[in-house]
Amino acid sequence: MNWKEAALAHAKDQDPKECCGLLLNIRGKERYHPCRNLSAQSDEYFILDPEDYIKGSNLGEITAIIHSHPDTPPVASQADKMSCEQTKLPWYIVNPKTETWGYYEPCGYEAPLLGRPWVWAVTDCWSLVVDWYKKEKGIKLLDYERPTRIEDFTDDPVFERYLPSRGFRLLRPEEPLINGDVLAMSILGKGLNHVAIFIDGDVLHHSADRLSCREPYSPWLLKCTGGRYRYAA
Repeated sequence: MNWKEAALAHAKDQDPKECCGLLLNIRGKERYHPCRNLSAQSDEYFILDPEDYIKGSNLGEITAIIHSHPDTPPVASQADKMSCEQTKLPWYIVNPKTETWGYYEPCGYEAPLLGRPWVWAVTDCWSLVVDWYKKEKGIKLLDYERPTRIEDFTDDPVFERYLPSRGFRLLRPEEPLINGDVLAMSILGKGLNHVAIFIDGDVLHHSADRLSCREPYSPWLLKCTGGRYRYAA
């Protein structure tokens, strides 16, 4: 069985979940190394188990990432393209029902700020802040390593302690907002679990159940705001 046959068999076994794995070069031979998908929404996206990644790297050289699209064509999604850029490796995609393949490799892709679908740790609210600062300010913010389970973040949101450690200072009550200030909010959860960017009386943000958008800084969003921060590093 060659690596494509092995990956397809894994994809069929995991259907309707997305499967994921690694293409390895082991002493000159290509082998498929199946990995666990740790995503709580495994039918929508995958989180490759870090322990499986390490195991694969110990077996041989990792030359590509492989995953399946159980219900859609094997074409790289926006989140796939962004993640591919982060891994700096080619990606193969397979549909287990049609048995068709797709391929994508790093090419410098940058996702638009508006209209992004939400994917944990790839295109979420903090990713939007990072990308806005890079594009509009030329500032590279230090990211943080997301917990694998989104429930762990929900139980212990990081923004209140994370923002000051990454160059943001808490605004005094009398200080007016200016463009680029980050608003830490509590939305349908405990603690400050969401961030948005203030722009000309609007907020640019990305809620989990919506596409990224710009909308008025409404009284409801103002009520949700628990901290106002300005980049000062």
